[in-house]
Amino acid sequence: AINANSGKMLRKAVVGAPRGQRALWMLNVQVGTKAISPLMCAIETGALDAGKAIIVDLLTIRADRDRYYYGADALFQRHPDIVKRLCREAPGLVPTFLNGLVWRSRLMENGKRRVVYFAKHLIVNESGDFAQAMEWIVQNRDPKVVCHPLVAYVIDLIWNRLAALTFLQRKAWLLFTAIIYMMSQAVLNRGLHEEVQPDLGIRFSILCLRMFMYMISLPSLIMFNIKRSRADLKAGQVFHICGVRLPAHFREFNSIASVALCMILIAMLALCPILHCLGSTASNGQELLFTERCEKGDRLLPVYSVLSMCGMFLYWALLADLTVFSHRVCAFLLIFGHVLSELALFLLCYICVLFVFATSATALKERDEDFNTIHMAARAFAQMFLGMASSEQYLHLLEFPELFVLVVLYLFVTGVYIINLLVAQLSCAYRAKFQDMVGFARLKRGSVCVSMMGSMSPRRWARFLESLRFEEPCEFGEGDIGMPGGIQLMEPANANITTTELIRRFGGSTSSSAPWPEDQAAAAADDMDERQDRLERILKAILRKVADGSAKRRGASAGGSSFPSSAHTHNTSSSNDSSEHSGHDD
Repeated sequence: AINANSGKMLRKAVVGAPRGQRALWMLNVQVGTKAISPLMCAIETGALDAGKAIIVDLLTIRADRDRYYYGADALFQRHPDIVKRLCREAPGLVPTFLNGLVWRSRLMENGKRRVVYFAKHLIVNESGDFAQAMEWIVQNRDPKVVCHPLVAYVIDLIWNRLAALTFLQRKAWLLFTAIIYMMSQAVLNRGLHEEVQPDLGIRFSILCLRMFMYMISLPSLIMFNIKRSRADLKAGQVFHICGVRLPAHFREFNSIASVALCMILIAMLALCPILHCLGSTASNGQELLFTERCEKGDRLLPVYSVLSMCGMFLYWALLADLTVFSHRVCAFLLIFGHVLSELALFLLCYICVLFVFATSATALKERDEDFNTIHMAARAFAQMFLGMASSEQYLHLLEFPELFVLVVLYLFVTGVYIINLLVAQLSCAYRAKFQDMVGFARLKRGSVCVSMMGSMSPRRWARFLESLRFEEPCEFGEGDIGMPGGIQLMEPANANITTTELIRRFGGSTSSSAPWPEDQAAAAADDMDERQDRLERILKAILRKVADGSAKRRGASAGGSSFPSSAHTHNTSSSNDSSEHSGHDD
């Protein structure tokens, strides 16, 4: 069945399996001394129809009068990395796999519907630690998979109960240091660069805040980056750029921004004008305390102010992760980054147009003095595009008719055509990207959850698992006690409409060695598929015969039309020969 990649043949092959061993038939086949998994064979060989049939059969809930049978535990025990294998080798089977871990009742109770998420193996592994299943799903980077109700619920559960507080505590220190940095560089320093200096208390406060940044915030930031780099190098998670091995976390924008912030703070410490002006004296011989106004400070201040600006920008960029608390805000921020490529295309197009018009204006014999060289013409055209040109400049262009026509053409091309093209381009890109932006926002939250779980305290993790009560069986209805390992909820009845019973119930013998009775619905569906396949084969054969018959008729008609022409040619040649003979006799 696997070699033929036929789900129907596979279902027929396991019909006679004992109900207690049915899952093992599809997960563990002993061949000599080697155990082979038919499911992994189907995935590795690309037999996805057979693999889908195995997953559906394993994750179908069956019940007799004594107990329920469900293959999720056997599947994860045999293949703890099943999520990883599916994401890498058979991503098309991931939705089928996730659907099998969700049960919904077809009955409604007061406008609600019972739903059970069998999420135990997505949250905790056999050793009681956090399972890697969510990490593999996040690494897959599929926005549609992460929006599946089961995955979305697990991510929100971990976020609300565990990761949100830890993430906020970690970001609180960064937010505090950003506020300290802002106070020392952008609030209290007003007037510090002027001749009339602020009060001594304000200057001392600025020095204290900056020393806090240099002596406390900077070392902690350096140690954080060193620990992350050591962990990645120790785990072998590296990538290469120009032959240089770099830790894997440098693929993230936050890691690059954090290292850049460290370098900026180090440079600011080395160039701080207040430290260089300590002990300096004014022209009247009076010592200046905690000021930037000295000969050496005046030389360092321009570079220091630029570094201060870059550091302020990086602090707020690192705090952009706080948008993960809201999917809508996070989705908007992500889509803002995704459409930057469209903006880059617009800038490239505008630069090309600007170069074309600047060179064309410079080639004119009579031109304004603002268009004498290419770079001057480009600057003048850019000012017109940005609305920075004065009315006097436009009036002065009337003295040069050719240049005035060129400017009017430039304003039409850039102000009418290119700008509207940018609007249309951004609108289409936004519409195309927005469908997946909620998924990318959930991926962002999921990656934060996975990263926070590494620093989770064992006591808090144990309390979280205890609150989930995975050992207690779930209820499929009033008095209908099911299997453990799930989380039972009540959702709105119209959220996910279910009209079929998802549990296959059978009467008769309850022995675990007895096979399940044949599923009449599945058998009828297989018969219908077989009839459709047979009908399709018959129609293909009929069409092939019709095509062959029409080809033969065309060949026969072509052969019949060529015979008279050859005969006519033969007669013509004969008559010519006879006329030649008669002429010779004469």
